[in-house]
Amino acid sequence: MFKSIKLLLFFLIAASPMMAQEASTAAGNSLAESTSAKPPYFISMVGESSAPDAEGFLRRWMILDPIHKDIRTNILFTDSYLRASFVDTLYFKDQFALVMPKEGKKVKVGKENLQWRSVESNGYNVQLLRYAEQQLKVKYYGVLFFVATIIDAPEDMDVRLAIGSNSGSMWWLNGQEALILSGDRRMVMDDGISQIVKLKKGANILRGAIINGPGMSNYCVRLLNAKGEPVKNIAVRTK
Repeated sequence: MFKSIKLLLFFLIAASPMMAQEASTAAGNSLAESTSAKPPYFISMVGESSAPDAEGFLRRWMILDPIHKDIRTNILFTDSYLRASFVDTLYFKDQFALVMPKEGKKVKVGKENLQWRSVESNGYNVQLLRYAEQQLKVKYYGVLFFVATIIDAPEDMDVRLAIGSNSGSMWWLNGQEALILSGDRRMVMDDGISQIVKLKKGANILRGAIINGPGMSNYCVRLLNAKGEPVKNIAVRTK
């Protein structure tokens, strides 16, 4: 009996390195497969406009290359700080113009020439950090992003903006301030909901400014009707 136990222990000990190696190989293969199968953050735009996704989120945007700011902590992002950063500071000519920026237009900010670029997010939230890191290959911490999109409405509509951002942000519809999200916050859908704002029939310009120090930068936007349901009978475009 003791011989049988010894033999069993011998085979278990001998087999354990091989089993561990197989487990490690399987885990490595699984990780490689999940990494290689990971979808892109942005996709090619198809058509002159796009519809909101199934949950009503707007995915087509014009984004200005990030403006670098010396930000070491996100606890600075009070309402007054955001207004000073977004409203009281002029970074470039036509910053407050009530017209949509054109694809490829360059603006001078300090010594840098930054460019407006159209993007289509592959997810409901627009990954600004990944955009700066992977698409532009520029600094992605301590930055300010200006974004804009055109919302085409089939008729006059009373809606609310439902927005999440990481970190602080401000939003304007047709030149009027609609919502401010202050503080060091994570991006959560519908984190901030505006008062009722009016979409006019035809083109409406929605602008946003998002600021972040260390950590992730992203945002998501959709419109809600009087019942709190996502508005889907609109089109979104950047020109």
